[in-house]
Amino acid sequence: MIMYKHKALTERIIGLGIGVHRALGPGLLESVDMACLCRDMERAGLEFGREVPIPLVYRGETIPLGFRADIIVANTVLLEIKAVAAIAPAHVAQILTYLRLSRLPAGLLMNFHERRLVDGVSRYAI
Repeated sequence: MIMYKHKALTERIIGLGIGVHRALGPGLLESVDMACLCRDMERAGLEFGREVPIPLVYRGETIPLGFRADIIVANTVLLEIKAVAAIAPAHVAQILTYLRLSRLPAGLLMNFHERRLVDGVSRYAI
């Protein structure tokens, strides 16, 4: 299974997210949670990019539409950060589409609005 291959990396990212959530709690903006998670990933020595452009290739032509992944870790895991009351089907569709377009093997959808972050984490693979 693809996700199993990247289990150690996704667990490490989730652990860092839990650390951010324990320190700050729910209720902040996505941008704050993302900035703090990036700081902790940097301290942990993880390679990542923030607000990474995702190109759309349509019939062999690249269309510049401005899709951006919140974070891509080690050119392997696409991370979408949310701070919403509930994950909607549109959020799931977004990460699945971004995974398909980016051709990355694994994705994490993390909702920092949950009382316990572990309840707001979903793993995805294409």
